[in-house]
Amino acid sequence: QLSCLLKMVTLHGIPEDLDSYPKDLLLFLSPSDYAATGSCSQFFIQIGKANVDVLPREAPQRQQLLLEALACLKIPGTQINEENAEILGRLVCDLGGEYIRSSGGSLLKDLSQCGSFLPDQEEAIRDVISSGNTTFGPPAAWSAFTLSELSGLIPVLDHSILQQIPK
Repeated sequence: QLSCLLKMVTLHGIPEDLDSYPKDLLLFLSPSDYAATGSCSQFFIQIGKANVDVLPREAPQRQQLLLEALACLKIPGTQINEENAEILGRLVCDLGGEYIRSSGGSLLKDLSQCGSFLPDQEEAIRDVISSGNTTFGPPAAWSAFTLSELSGLIPVLDHSILQQIPK
């Protein structure tokens, strides 16, 4: 339906007020098409607010969006800072374990919004949390607020991490 709606909306070119349309609609548009109305980073700020789960995780379109976002933000390696993580929004859910490890704790809050993880992502999240080198500190120093902030990651935590969290 969204793909069809996009075809109707863009029938006579990309409308100037594209940002006023539902964010999920942009998932079916390429950044180069959007360029007429704004920058690629503006495009990915909008995409980051969309429900990327409209596209299956394995969908080439969704994988392409992540690759184009990384290129647009000029992220050379696998380290992503908090500012870029915020722009990527829900696209962080598709980052591989190497990105999660390299970025340390800067992705944890954004990752906690993801519905599910691949095994390599889960392992990377556990590694980062176990290191204690995050803004949240080691699990032994966590509070109820920290658990609330990271609530989406609780199913990923293993027994050794859960044991460290104060009652």
